[in-house]
Amino acid sequence: MNTNQRAIACLEQNKYDEALALFKQAVEESRDVQSLTNLAWIYVHEEEDHEAALALLQEVIALKPASYFPYNLLGEVYIVMEKWPEASDILARSLAIQPSEEAYNNLAIARYHLGDIQSAADYFQRSAQPSDYAMYSHIKCLIELGRVEEAKRKLDAFSEEDEEFVGQVEMAELYVELGSFEQAVEWFEKGWKLYWKTPDWVSRFVYALLKINKVARAHEVLSEVIQQKAEDIRDADKEAFDDDWTEDEKAEYIQKLAEEQMAYEGLLQRISAGYIPPMKYDTSLRSGCYLFGCERHQHPEYYE
Repeated sequence: MNTNQRAIACLEQNKYDEALALFKQAVEESRDVQSLTNLAWIYVHEEEDHEAALALLQEVIALKPASYFPYNLLGEVYIVMEKWPEASDILARSLAIQPSEEAYNNLAIARYHLGDIQSAADYFQRSAQPSDYAMYSHIKCLIELGRVEEAKRKLDAFSEEDEEFVGQVEMAELYVELGSFEQAVEWFEKGWKLYWKTPDWVSRFVYALLKINKVARAHEVLSEVIQQKAEDIRDADKEAFDDDWTEDEKAEYIQKLAEEQMAYEGLLQRISAGYIPPMKYDTSLRSGCYLFGCERHQHPEYYE
């Protein structure tokens, strides 16, 4: 077994410190595409040291590798660092070598943040599975582009039975964006007992209820979350301090709960005055195993 194979074997056996030492040793033995990419992957996915990974991957790209692995991984690093133009450029280069769902999805993210919504919509669609987050993102882009009929048709086709189903509240959020408030309420109700309740989506639920004149249900929803926040504050106040829960952290947490409670208490009045709760949308990075020589994923070692 060479050094890389030994490193991967240790990683498979959860001997992480030994694996890291061996991946570093492989770089010392030869600063090539395989050793640099594999150590960078470890820095990204185990150490969360993106700066260290960036330096290694820039060295790899200068070698003009024939594999898309380092390009995808560097694109991932640039996305995390919010370097959107750099991410867009490197992921386009990756796709020119070999298309992958990860590169399509992450290029869509970069293009979305660069304001190229049409391109983002296209790339999200290329990476999407039925009813998954990429398709959800594709539909979000369609709505922003004003293609609401197409967006509605695609959203109606989502199924809770699909393996990668995005979720009930996410469905509801898009129906609110489309102005389909009856369907939005239907999906919010499905997710009500399943989701952790936060002001961003609960406020949208209340807004949708008011739009279809279900005022009593809107009051019920708000009453429930206000009561829950009051209980959370009481419970947090009783918590004792320890190494994992300092006095400052406790005070900060209670302050956050109190702010959420206040947001709920004033919500009906604000909506009645014309406030429309905005949709909270976050892009979702796709990743993969880019380790050369990984037996689990049947990746061969890198050869020029």
